[in-house]
Amino acid sequence: MKRFLGTVFVSMLSFYAFSQHIPAMSIDDVIKRSSSKDTIYIINFWATWCAPCVEELPVFNKLQKRYADKPIKVLLVSLDFKQDYPLKLNTFLQRKNVLPDVIWLSDSNPNIFVPKVDNTWEGSIPATVVVRPATGDKIFIEGQVTEKQITGIIERMKE
Repeated sequence: MKRFLGTVFVSMLSFYAFSQHIPAMSIDDVIKRSSSKDTIYIINFWATWCAPCVEELPVFNKLQKRYADKPIKVLLVSLDFKQDYPLKLNTFLQRKNVLPDVIWLSDSNPNIFVPKVDNTWEGSIPATVVVRPATGDKIFIEGQVTEKQITGIIERMKE
């Protein structure tokens, strides 16, 4: 019995030691968080239940590694259901070894948050916005993205 309890304790401890803190934020808070003038932001809207979203997660891991020492920030905004936050979301992130920071969007009305991201967004996910607050440059992509596509956008924005 002691061995079983010890195993459970170590498992729980390792889960919490390696899980990332996932803050719950409104879209207004996400926008404020991504407004530093000296940074380019890659913001992806996704969910664990969205197959194309999950397929493209390795792209964001690669971008995170590629730009780790640059003023370029990758931010994943989860649109998962309230009942899945934070436990199921954190378990998923751990299992998939997701590297970028993750925020859970606390806004539940897409009619309010979607147009704040981009007027052309029809609300489907995945959706990605690359923004450079210093210049006001913003590129919005509804659908899956590639590493090459995002790095091309970043290179043009850096000029």
